[in-house]
Amino acid sequence: MKHLTTPLTAEDLEVLRVGDRVLLSGAIYTARDAAHARLIDLLTEGRNLPFNIEGQVIYYAGPTPEKPGKVIGSAGPTTSYRMDPYTPLLIEKGLKAMIGKGLRSQEVKEAMRQYKAVYLGAVGGAAALISERIQAAELIAYEDLGAEAIRRLVVKDFPLIVVNDIYGGDLYEEGVRQYRKKAKSGREE
Repeated sequence: MKHLTTPLTAEDLEVLRVGDRVLLSGAIYTARDAAHARLIDLLTEGRNLPFNIEGQVIYYAGPTPEKPGKVIGSAGPTTSYRMDPYTPLLIEKGLKAMIGKGLRSQEVKEAMRQYKAVYLGAVGGAAALISERIQAAELIAYEDLGAEAIRRLVVKDFPLIVVNDIYGGDLYEEGVRQYRKKAKSGREE
């Protein structure tokens, strides 16, 4: 089990390999499709982002409203490929990790390798349990987007798995290779 604390550095990510389990602590930011489009517009216009992207983590989530006595509602990951058109530029500008579920495009994987960033998987379907690892939540931009607004979350021991590392490794591809190897060896016995 690897322990990481934000903001992240390239050196923090050098020890990670696909399949590693990670407990992440510190501040992370939620953003989905509409928020990503606005972030890219700001960068294209040469304007500042609503938070310093250097060394940060974006969690692809749209949390539900908090219940009484809680800091946030359910906060499960959304499918990541919808952010792929926006992600390479954010990585180039200093984003070090993304959290979501599902495959990433070749362009995103190349940007992760070039600029030393990682993609971390969160367990889909466990949104209520995941939210228990969130200690604070603050709306910081795009309130008009509702659940998809950008929020700054403070997390403690947020459980994740490395899906794509800085070396070009891909857990989904590795899983298929291992399955085929086991299936082939099972047939030969």
